[in-house]
Amino acid sequence: MTKNDFLPVDKQDMEDRGIEQLDFICITGDAYVDHPSFGIAIISRVVSALGFSVGVIAQPNWKTNDDFLKLGTPKYGFLVTSGNIDSMVSNYSAAKNLRKTDDYSPGGVTGKRPDRAIIVYCNKIREIFGNMPIILGGLEGSLRRFAHYDYWQNQVRGSILFDSGADILVYGMGENQIKECTIRLSKGEDIKSITDIAGTCVMLREKPEDAVECPSFEQVRKDKKVYCEAVKIQFDQQDPIFGKPIIQKHSLRYLLQNIPAKPLEREQLDAVYALPYTRTYHPMYEEFGGVPAIREVEHSIAHNRGCYGGCNFCAITFHQGKSVTSRSKESVVSEGETITKSKNFKGYIHDVGGPTANFRNRPCSKKSVCLHKRCLEPEACDNLSVSHSEYAEILRELRNLPKVKKVFVRSGIRFDYLMLDLNGYFFEELIKYHVSGQLKVAPEHCSDVVLKYMGKPPFKQYEKFYDKFYSLNKKLGLKQFLVPYLMSSHPGCTVQDAIKLALYLKKIKYSPEQVQEFYPTPGTISTAMYYTEMDPFTLEKVFVAKSAQERAWQRALLQCTNPKNREICIQALKYAGRSDLIPVLLPNNVRNGKLSKKIQ
Repeated sequence: MTKNDFLPVDKQDMEDRGIEQLDFICITGDAYVDHPSFGIAIISRVVSALGFSVGVIAQPNWKTNDDFLKLGTPKYGFLVTSGNIDSMVSNYSAAKNLRKTDDYSPGGVTGKRPDRAIIVYCNKIREIFGNMPIILGGLEGSLRRFAHYDYWQNQVRGSILFDSGADILVYGMGENQIKECTIRLSKGEDIKSITDIAGTCVMLREKPEDAVECPSFEQVRKDKKVYCEAVKIQFDQQDPIFGKPIIQKHSLRYLLQNIPAKPLEREQLDAVYALPYTRTYHPMYEEFGGVPAIREVEHSIAHNRGCYGGCNFCAITFHQGKSVTSRSKESVVSEGETITKSKNFKGYIHDVGGPTANFRNRPCSKKSVCLHKRCLEPEACDNLSVSHSEYAEILRELRNLPKVKKVFVRSGIRFDYLMLDLNGYFFEELIKYHVSGQLKVAPEHCSDVVLKYMGKPPFKQYEKFYDKFYSLNKKLGLKQFLVPYLMSSHPGCTVQDAIKLALYLKKIKYSPEQVQEFYPTPGTISTAMYYTEMDPFTLEKVFVAKSAQERAWQRALLQCTNPKNREICIQALKYAGRSDLIPVLLPNNVRNGKLSKKIQ
């Protein structure tokens, strides 16, 4: 793969292509990886496919002007993103410690992107290029589009559009929005007049009519109950069919969120994935050992978008939306064929998934998802359409491709949806052909109280799935295992709940190597609960473990068999009045944090 297969990244590339001035310049906080799992790769290729010349500035040094100037001044404007994930999440752990690695940077080295990258990049562009049009997007922009709680500052911040000084914020999956924005700019329309595109936010001087008004930035910053009211309004209007425009006042201006963009139809989604991606990182990173993030996705396929699962801690509802759309079988299999031609392909397609691997279509015949009703929680809706037939066909065709030894499913399987499929054939095929020895699933907890706050189904549904999984493995003569994703310190979870989960893990003889500690990121219901200590839909009080000590207790209890956690687990059990469980939960072979000689 040569430089000429990628979009321009320097003046030499422009000269090689005979480009004197680029139409648009993309700026991203990630390294430049031209693969459809990277948002900037999709957006840059979509704009390029319209006939525009597009360049990419990846991870510019924000402390000088040099990187921002290396492609010159664009004819129409800048497209800015912090990358695939929020820059604060990229830079800091849930304990607010600096991360030691960054998979989206060359060589996994940290420090390549600033905190609050979108704001920094946009401010730099304003400083250098003045009133040049700026359109921001990506996950960080999408989830911070309204006034929001910021975990790292422990305060409510205003819309990132207000703080960045950009002209338009594209939220959600932005292909159609960016097409309309770029075409209208190219036709000479003033960016200040482009205020009506579905799936975008803009700042206005005058209050627009026919919009739902949610409490202002100043109001939600002062009052947590009002913050909850604002969150409820925002989530209630996130449907492209019945959703209405929303306004939120910020000082003397108004943030306008236009109605959500309609999800791409299957043919449109197929076209996006058929664009000429190189499917790898730019050669300029070769000397650093490449970009680690490519490893998981290089030989993986995303076949769907959106999720109606409704987990409160997940940002997909607020970003991609609840409507599930998927690619055609032909499109997915075609990508599989492309993967088999990769020089690095060893015979294994690592994943065929998405937000939820086994969702392919809308949950029912309705064009929109019900406003105040969940499809799967606390029980499955009677109208839910359950089928794995198309997904099973895709997996069968992929595993029959020449050179393919195995096709894995590593994205999250929604196990409660799987159990609703009474045919049962897909569950058996999944275990027989598509598990790499371990199947990762996400029960998250065993306490029904905690699961309710998470927006997850009762634990009995996971237990049924657990039993079925191991009975099918026994039937097929296989020895495979479930790897459950577990979360500590989610709103509603007490030390007593953590103890309950620790006892369950002991019962099934499972010691998790990793535990996910709840991370309050913008754009989720759970983060609203964490900040306000209220359910934003009912305003009922919710217990929240906020102290570093209690969060550490919960995390350690889920890994109580680890000798280094012995003392902190003892503290937690004593705090909960359960000293009787010390000999039950903690290994007898541990003395003062060291393994006994018998075990050593």
